[in-house]
Amino acid sequence: MEYLKWSNQDGVATITIGRPPANALSSGLLRELSAVLDEIEPNRDIKVIVIHGEGRFFSAGADIKEFTTVSSSEGFANLGKYGQDLFDRMEKFPKPIIAAIHGAALGGGLELAMACHIRLVGENSKLGLPELQLGLIPGFAGTQRLPKYVGVARAAEMLFTSEPITGLEAVKFGLANHAYPENEVFEQALTLAGKIAKKSTGSLNATIQLLNYAKTEEFYEGSKKEAELFGEIFVSSDAKEGIQAFIEKREPHFKGE
Repeated sequence: MEYLKWSNQDGVATITIGRPPANALSSGLLRELSAVLDEIEPNRDIKVIVIHGEGRFFSAGADIKEFTTVSSSEGFANLGKYGQDLFDRMEKFPKPIIAAIHGAALGGGLELAMACHIRLVGENSKLGLPELQLGLIPGFAGTQRLPKYVGVARAAEMLFTSEPITGLEAVKFGLANHAYPENEVFEQALTLAGKIAKKSTGSLNATIQLLNYAKTEEFYEGSKKEAELFGEIFVSSDAKEGIQAFIEKREPHFKGE
């Protein structure tokens, strides 16, 4: 593994994202995450998973520089579809998954966190979907999951402005379960995982199956449309300007093209 490492202790598997400086979600990292889940799923000794980031962030977003290597709307739509399928698998995974978020969970990083069953956050962590700042839209079903947690109006504000909310606000709005001081989040996640690990494997799996019945056909239709538009918008002039502005660390100048 180049970007991830994982270990197992007392029935709790810890997956650590290690791709400095921002733990950006490259396609390679997503493939590694899928491979780790393949290893964990049949392991009877593992009851719960905790995902966290190494360094300053949980994950500050997708790998924007990798975007410049994708040349077609179809390629970009396929990238979105791969992430969507992986995150849908996480929501349906037979073992509970807890995201321990410190620093920031932005863009793809927040989409990853929203695919987990439970989210614990640092009080001052930043959570948001800033894709519109780049002339893009979320591509890993962020537009479908965020309203489910915070409501349509709040999701619209977060998306339209690209402004993140704090960990404390995330708990208030329903996006996260609990907020703690930054240096306590991971330990609190392990404590919670330990409580869950004492439960029956069968009852945990059954509960996860039942919780997923809350996902409607509209959710999947919306996700499919998101991937399609993700690809279409990527090839626009505004998207190229937004990505270039991000790389050059300047304000984008959108022309509506």
